[in-house]
Amino acid sequence: MPKGGERSAVFPAIEKKHGKPAAHWFKLLTDLGDAKYAEQMALLQERHGFSRAHANALVMYARGSTSSQRFDGPAAYFASIPPKHRALSKKMFAAVQAKYPTLTFEVAWNQPMLRKGKDIVFAVGSSSNHLLINLGSKKVLDAFADRLADFEVNKHTIRIPLDWVVNASLLNALVAARLKELGSVSMTTARKMGTKRKTRS
Repeated sequence: MPKGGERSAVFPAIEKKHGKPAAHWFKLLTDLGDAKYAEQMALLQERHGFSRAHANALVMYARGSTSSQRFDGPAAYFASIPPKHRALSKKMFAAVQAKYPTLTFEVAWNQPMLRKGKDIVFAVGSSSNHLLINLGSKKVLDAFADRLADFEVNKHTIRIPLDWVVNASLLNALVAARLKELGSVSMTTARKMGTKRKTRS
């Protein structure tokens, strides 16, 4: 979903890929009558070859949801999560922003994140009993496998327990590696930060 969450922003891409105006697909959805979400999705995905993201944009728009964005900004997001989640999230962002103050801090895809241009550098999602760090890069997670051995690491995220004592050195090393990948810091600086071992927290 494009920045800002406006579902209509993907309509030009849909029209280019499928060769028909958005109005054509809205008519097909309307012709289904009172069909449920799953039935509308199946029409577009199974019968017309839509990706899930494109189908969801059309279906949700047709159902009256013109934007996927639920929060106006970081403050609104933090107000929506439990106190423990909020406190830990803010500490992690503060640690990274102290080192990288020029990164853009915003809410996209309904989670707070730091970006370099359009690229995700550091995002934190909230789950019921933990937080999830997303760097926008599997390559960085793989490179830091040894330093992340104490955490549960999924394909794209690092699971952070709510009682974690923030390790600013580790977070900033991860961010340095991500910026290196994006070509935003020198290779020497990123290598030093990424390979220098610190006490795990």
